[in-house]
Amino acid sequence: MKIFAIGDLHLSFKHEVNVSNWENYEEYKPMEDLEPSWHMHAKRIYENWTRVVTDQDVVLVPGDISWAMRLEEAHPDLSYMGLLPGRIICVQGNHDYWWQSISRIRSAVPSNMSMIQNDHVEINGVNICGTRGWLCPGGSFFKDEDEKIYRRELIRLENSLQSAGSGRKIVMMHYMPTNEKHDYSGFIELFQKYQVDTVVYGHLHARACRYRLPDRAWGVNFHLASADYLNFGPALILTV
Repeated sequence: MKIFAIGDLHLSFKHEVNVSNWENYEEYKPMEDLEPSWHMHAKRIYENWTRVVTDQDVVLVPGDISWAMRLEEAHPDLSYMGLLPGRIICVQGNHDYWWQSISRIRSAVPSNMSMIQNDHVEINGVNICGTRGWLCPGGSFFKDEDEKIYRRELIRLENSLQSAGSGRKIVMMHYMPTNEKHDYSGFIELFQKYQVDTVVYGHLHARACRYRLPDRAWGVNFHLASADYLNFGPALILTV
């Protein structure tokens, strides 16, 4: 079994996509309007994904799956995810406003998708844990009002890690688990406390990717998995 990662898909299909006829699909928020390098990114993700991922593999998606504001609006994007091979495991991103009631979300997603919130997914002895995360103290953009959200995300991450018990743990977060100066954070403390060996995160795009964490720090392997950083193809994280 191979474990891949790719996040920040930023899908916004108006209708269910026909993967044999990409010329006719419509988006209500085309990413290429913000950055030309995202031209037809959903098609590129589909082609790159199906080229390397099999149904026996796992793909970690650390948030920002859909631009939808409501679950009903996210249906075409979730249907697209259902066309992709592999077991897809997700956490919420800061733009996943459609992700509200976790029970409703889990009943609406395709059968190949699992959504983590205060819990984990175990596959072949590997425990996939995670949470959205948030800005970390000491960063340039961290404000007083961020402290409460940061503390809540620490609780959610620890709930997830505690639910996993013993065994190998991989953590998936949307936000980088430190500030841009890479100061030690409560998230790093939890990684060490629960002996997490691998962390996948997203959120950073374009020039912000220069703030990414080193490949290894604090005894943890880190992987930035933003779709544009990976040139719109899932990256192999490990083989089990």
